[in-house]
Amino acid sequence: MAKTVFVSGGSRGIGACAVREFSKLGYNVAFTYYKSKECAMTLKNDTGAMAIFCDIADSKQVKAAIDTAYNKFGSIDILINNAGIDEFSLFTDITDEMWQRMINTNLSGAFYACRSALPYMLSKKQGSIINISSMWGQVGASCEVHYSVSKAGLIGLTKSLAKEVGPSNIRVNCICPGVIDTDMNSCLSEDDINQLKSDTPLGKIGTVKEVFDSILFLADDCSSFITGQILGVNGGYII
Repeated sequence: MAKTVFVSGGSRGIGACAVREFSKLGYNVAFTYYKSKECAMTLKNDTGAMAIFCDIADSKQVKAAIDTAYNKFGSIDILINNAGIDEFSLFTDITDEMWQRMINTNLSGAFYACRSALPYMLSKKQGSIINISSMWGQVGASCEVHYSVSKAGLIGLTKSLAKEVGPSNIRVNCICPGVIDTDMNSCLSEDDINQLKSDTPLGKIGTVKEVFDSILFLADDCSSFITGQILGVNGGYII
């Protein structure tokens, strides 16, 4: 029986790559989308994956999405908490609304997904949860305090939950990408990109496929003795 992968925020970027690649490998794949309906429908048609509209910041919608995937495929074996937003702002300009939107999307959404998926994993005594954080969650970023805090929270969630569910043979790990060639970084100028490349020991910007390869490693049984770990996929930008 094929394993089931649930990807939050799967319509673009790293999430879309995960949907495509897991589908090619024969997994059952369900993914959520929110604003990018056209991209989601194209991805669904191309891969056969299940596309589910979901506001990741709404706990009821998250539970309904997880339940929908389980009811179709009969299991939730791998959860990838990828949905997220970013925003540049001076700390003193961050409003209550901006703060709550960031935390609710990037951190609370992952909490809701874990809480909804875990009962299905616990019943089978197996599962893999992979949280997609950021290198800025490890070291912090100027003018991205609320983003950095939300991503640091995912690291804390990873370590704590790994200890709690490890006895049930459920692994929880975290990937912290560096600068990756996605829409999220499309606002960067050519000069900014060149500077980031020069600051990266490997001398390049990462690709979504390179991040996916790390996701696949942590999802696969070849990493069966790995949990609670933070994997930096950043070309050496942070060492």
